[in-house]
Amino acid sequence: MTEIRCPLDLAAEKYGDQPAIILGDITITYARYHRLVAGTTLRLQKMGITPGQRVAIRAENSCDYVIALMALLKVGAIACPVSPRFPAARTEQILSQLSVRAFVSDGPILSKTVGGPGQRLSLPDVIDRSGVGQAGNVSDIDLERDATIVLTSGTAGEPKAVLHTLGSHYYSARGSNENIALGPGDRWLLSLPLYHVGGLAVLFRTILAGAAVVLPIDSRDPLQSIAPLEITHLSVVSTQLYRILGMKTSWPTLRAVLLGGGPPAPALVRSAHERGLPLFTSYGLTEMASQVTTTRAGDKLEKLLTSGRPLERRKLKIAADNEILVGGECLFKGYVDRDTVAGVTADGWFATGDLGHVDADGYLVVTGRKDHMFISGGENIQPEEIEGALMALDSVERAVVVPREDAEFGVRPVAFVKWRGRRPKQSEIVEKLRQDLPGFKIPVSFYGWPERDSLTLDKPDRGFLAELASESGEEEFR
Repeated sequence: MTEIRCPLDLAAEKYGDQPAIILGDITITYARYHRLVAGTTLRLQKMGITPGQRVAIRAENSCDYVIALMALLKVGAIACPVSPRFPAARTEQILSQLSVRAFVSDGPILSKTVGGPGQRLSLPDVIDRSGVGQAGNVSDIDLERDATIVLTSGTAGEPKAVLHTLGSHYYSARGSNENIALGPGDRWLLSLPLYHVGGLAVLFRTILAGAAVVLPIDSRDPLQSIAPLEITHLSVVSTQLYRILGMKTSWPTLRAVLLGGGPPAPALVRSAHERGLPLFTSYGLTEMASQVTTTRAGDKLEKLLTSGRPLERRKLKIAADNEILVGGECLFKGYVDRDTVAGVTADGWFATGDLGHVDADGYLVVTGRKDHMFISGGENIQPEEIEGALMALDSVERAVVVPREDAEFGVRPVAFVKWRGRRPKQSEIVEKLRQDLPGFKIPVSFYGWPERDSLTLDKPDRGFLAELASESGEEEFR
């Protein structure tokens, strides 16, 4: 057992009058944050929530959500954030997989089938808004205690349920704060959802540093809050960074833009660097509670094109087949399937499925995923290499390469491309790609990006795109 004082208790003592949560014109200090969490903790206990119980939360980002999450951790329950974008049937399936005993939602009255046999609670009813609660429970916490179950993005198949201890989140936040300066008066925008580990990480970082977590003015377009709310720190994926660069404004208060969610296009990183954005590129995964490697303040463009060096409390090594292995105190306990937790580590190392190498300065370069590689005419093709060459072109915002069946070669590479502005002629694209790629790696067809709400630019559904390419044959999408 590894016990420490509760970070929120300590933050209330040390930073009591400092902003902890900001929502528009409303500011909640650390002292009030502490009281709201304490009161909500007591209310949850009276509702029958007990230590070790799995409690799902299905909600959009909000102040209530933040308070409820912290209160669940105070109770000793295991918080299970679930995306509100899942349909009812999918939500029910996930809750069954997680064996939850209570289900909290900010939506309308739920179907009796959704949430299973456990309690069904309304998020607004869970919150004690009196602000007079006292921290009556023990202020020491065990870092080895189970704390959250977070779903992976599911880009390589069905989402997996990742079990983390309090220590995973605590050490993840500490390592981040040691690398990216954060302190009282700073404002980290909650631009990522709390059902993703990148959103959860913001809550832990700000509490440890005495900084404020900021809820955007408009949740549909959180990036518009950067200037009016004087944001200093920001977590983004590539699509969001691209949108920031398209804004006709400046951001004099920004001191750190943490870029994650997959290897970015080199052209995007160069544009951000040229605009003077304080960019930190990183490599992370749900199984490691967010960042594993991150670049340092003041790193040159050459290093920003990598994923940085390992942060404190993380371990990283490259296997003989170039697979990235990770470990350390941020590593998850295992994957959850109902009441079973399956560990998937060997000698303390987790095989990520990602490929890469470490340069002479210790910076990680991610080159692709093992399960994306395919063979065309006897040649190994790593799609990410081709995608990188495409995204180095000014006319390309995003590109994904998948195999398409071919009578002569078995399969050939084809590309789905999100264009910036005018679409070039195919001959122009091929001519530029030949400067960096051998002929067998040049896509034989270029499709426009298909319209599909669930097809994100950052983590696209490669299986869906491969099926689409198979159905289309040699015809191009416009």
